[in-house]
Amino acid sequence: MLALYPVNVEKEVAYARRWAYARNPAFHDFDPLGGDCTNFISQCLFAGGAVMNPARDVGWYFHSLNDRAAAWTGVEFFYRFITTNGGVGPFGTEVPLHDAQVGDVIQLGSDAGFHHSLLTVDVVDGEPYVAAHTSDCFDRPLSTYAFRFARALRVVSYRKYTAVLPAG
Repeated sequence: MLALYPVNVEKEVAYARRWAYARNPAFHDFDPLGGDCTNFISQCLFAGGAVMNPARDVGWYFHSLNDRAAAWTGVEFFYRFITTNGGVGPFGTEVPLHDAQVGDVIQLGSDAGFHHSLLTVDVVDGEPYVAAHTSDCFDRPLSTYAFRFARALRVVSYRKYTAVLPAG
């Protein structure tokens, strides 16, 4: 049976603080392959308790460089997975950027599409402060980025299987 669990935002932010300027050796560094931003966001969600979805091609998981889901590392794939996932793993919804809260994922874009993922680690006077990889940062004001489009994703829950005990 699938059960719902809240993502632990405090653990997400603690992970982001610990690894914003370094790389966790348990995961591959995707900077040389085009950027590590969404990989870092996925790691933060995983640290917050979200379980991996092992579905080939459409899931959200990382085992190695050659055994991972596109949603773990790709901006658009991550968005699509989070906003449509009806199975195991994290899920959420797009929210207005001005409503961004700690723990929300912000994705930035240009005319070429969305290309960067960040984790909201604080909100001060309505402005999100973020952590990210690729351009490594922690507690950076969103207003210091150049972007044409932005969207916020609220990931507050994840699903995982729980054992069903026989009645009796």
